[in-house]
Amino acid sequence: MKVAKTMTIKALTLAMTMACGSAFAAVPALTTSGSQILSGGEVKSFSGNSFFWSNTGWGQEKMYNAEIVKWLKDDWKSSIVRVALGVDNGGSYLNDPDSNIQRIETVIDAAIANDMYVIIDFHTHHAEDHQQAAIEFFKKMAKKYGNTNNVIYEIYNEPLQVSWSNVIKPYAEAVIKEIRAIDADNLIVVGTPNWSQKVDDASRDPIDDPNVAYSLHFYAGTHHQNIRNNAVTALNNGVPVMVTEWGAVNADGNGSVAQQSVDEWVDFMKTNHLTNVNWAVSDKNEGASIIKPGVSPTGNWSNSDLTDSGRYVRGIVRNWGTSVDGDGIPPDTHDDDADSGDTGTGGDTGNGQTEPTEPSQGNGEFSCNYKQYATWNGGFQGAIEVTNQSDHPVSGWDIQWTFSSGAKVVDSWSANVSGNGPYTATGISWNQTVQPNQTFEIGFVAEGGVGAPTILSDICR
Repeated sequence: MKVAKTMTIKALTLAMTMACGSAFAAVPALTTSGSQILSGGEVKSFSGNSFFWSNTGWGQEKMYNAEIVKWLKDDWKSSIVRVALGVDNGGSYLNDPDSNIQRIETVIDAAIANDMYVIIDFHTHHAEDHQQAAIEFFKKMAKKYGNTNNVIYEIYNEPLQVSWSNVIKPYAEAVIKEIRAIDADNLIVVGTPNWSQKVDDASRDPIDDPNVAYSLHFYAGTHHQNIRNNAVTALNNGVPVMVTEWGAVNADGNGSVAQQSVDEWVDFMKTNHLTNVNWAVSDKNEGASIIKPGVSPTGNWSNSDLTDSGRYVRGIVRNWGTSVDGDGIPPDTHDDDADSGDTGTGGDTGNGQTEPTEPSQGNGEFSCNYKQYATWNGGFQGAIEVTNQSDHPVSGWDIQWTFSSGAKVVDSWSANVSGNGPYTATGISWNQTVQPNQTFEIGFVAEGGVGAPTILSDICR
């Protein structure tokens, strides 16, 4: 019974809650109904971040801390995180269990304290070879965290090209049996063949458990419509799907951001209500990392600290449009006091303060407010926060603006921005149609004199 779970965990996490500055509240239970995952009985999807392999000596152990979880919650508006327990290879759980467990539990505890969902991922390509280790690990996790709604058990990260029915499913059934003896109802996610791309295979022979979903992984630079077709088949066959890992670059973790493909995937995930976590909370020198090498491992990142992938993904996560609503958990109000500010010399932060734009002509459907996040000698970071204040969806929008200071936009996200002053922003896949009361930001970095943009479009009030 989830009420009992809430009462128990409240006492256990009080200290962590106070440390992270978040009042404790239970998150809604995740359940399944046909092909949908429900939060508190409502169809919802969530977006957030996956941590890197937890292995000792791999360079990303430093990211497993409570401060970074709180930063992702407050600044990125992440509602879900994923810990990736490195199972095998050097420095893994099998070789160094205590250190790896300590790392992931730090993040799990912080996610619970910050009212987030957290995926506990058995991160390996060969889980069937470590079945007993998986059983022992998930029994430990279920005993410790099974009394919270926050936890999702991902019992197999990415199987290789092995049979679903003859290899993966028997392994999953054995592990699930042991989890269910302790935790009867938390959501369990199972990896699928071919690096969790063949979710359609699982849908043809699903596991007999009322609260199981199936993993879909993609990297936008490599994977396209054929992988989405697998997901469509699975959904049509009536099984729920969760994107427990995705990247904005190539499958090897490198390459530039595949913006068009990312936008197509985001549109697909939004349309089908697919919860998703992006790889990876890491400063490793590769395209999939969200921060640059050497950046602080405890958050408080400026825009210049983020990689190209980090900036693009932050816009997606931040504007996903859903929050974890429960007792005492407010919806996302787009209060950005904790937003990123540049901490370098020669400038000061704007602390996300909202300023009205200079008057625009006409009375349109949108309110458009300027937010200045950071300034430095020769430039600044800002955003135009857009809210549909009408009672109907608005499609095909464009917003034009100019800077009286002559500032020039050198980078932008969460919209297609063109021009050289005035500038024109148009929607990308997930915000081409803006629903009533929906809010998103058009983010940019500009060089030149600091100042609020003058909005030229009638659509802005």
